[in-house]
Amino acid sequence: FGLTDDQAGRAASASTLTPGTLVKHVTATQRSWLDSVLAAPELPVDDRTQEQQYADWQTQFTWLPGDTVADVLAAFDAVSGEVLDAIRDADLDTAVPVPPAPWNPRDIEAWSVRWVWFHLIEELARHAGHADIVRESLDGATMYPLVAAREGFPATPWLTPWSPEDA
Repeated sequence: FGLTDDQAGRAASASTLTPGTLVKHVTATQRSWLDSVLAAPELPVDDRTQEQQYADWQTQFTWLPGDTVADVLAAFDAVSGEVLDAIRDADLDTAVPVPPAPWNPRDIEAWSVRWVWFHLIEELARHAGHADIVRESLDGATMYPLVAAREGFPATPWLTPWSPEDA
């Protein structure tokens, strides 16, 4: 909330993570897990070459010249809506094959849709924590003042909503 396109692409620490690339990454993460659930009990079809898959993965962590806060948030909202639809519709006990990746276990063949949704919650929560740290490092903004500003809460003796002038 309240960042310019330039700020959304600025790394504020030794990490290369930016607020904008974190949103791009969790959007792609949701899309990947959603595709796995929708294809279950099969693996989703991915016709991209390994080179294209790697390039697309790198794009998640790169704030490109044409990237805007509005566009990445719209993409996030769109895939989040699709995930919510799938949460309502998917059978929680359906087997979702474990995708071949070096970080995935090799001793199980499938997770349940239920496991996937809980894992997606964990992924989003972890990356939200990263975004909190990056945002605070970027301009000093913290959660409560940001929420107060986003929701239009009035200033109180114990909480002043964030404003761009505070940065």
